Amino acid sequence: MRHFLPNGEELVIREAKLRDAANLLSNYQRMTTETDYLLLTHQEALELDAESEEAFIKAHIDKHRQLLLVATVNDRIIGAVNVDNTGHDKRPHVGEMGIGVAKAYHNMGIGRRLMTAMLRWAEQHEDISLLYLQVAAANERAMQLYRNFDFHECGRLPDGIQLRPGIFSDLVTMYRRV
Repeated sequence: MRHFLPNGEELVIREAKLRDAANLLSNYQRMTTETDYLLLTHQEALELDAESEEAFIKAHIDKHRQLLLVATVNDRIIGAVNVDNTGHDKRPHVGEMGIGVAKAYHNMGIGRRLMTAMLRWAEQHEDISLLYLQVAAANERAMQLYRNFDFHECGRLPDGIQLRPGIFSDLVTMYRRV
């Protein structure tokens, strides 16, 4: 899918390919310097390598209940959304999603476009009927995006994520029926 951003650049949203590993890793490592809301610290992200990123991409390619979309500008990955399914027989209908967009591209509708593309994919997979995610309660902007897409809060783990040393936030679980 091609879109034009408010700054005039062309945004392309597409499925990830193995050749995206270094670019995807670089984007993730950069984003860990821009926000405290990602699961890994910057130091942990630096410990990842292209091989582990290729394995992450492979886990999503051609898997019926797995999705990994990337958002690119000028062939540079600036965001991604993924849906993971455990593959367990008792949970074939459940997908856990995650999303991230580079700070330089915030407030341009990229998160909304990634969410829309991910939900269209989920709606085409009749066996997936429930999506969920976990988000830091302090990340109100992300929580509002999810609410705009009919995700509802269903639980909180008090102080479930450490944003910085000594700074904690509740970890909120949100879900949406597909």
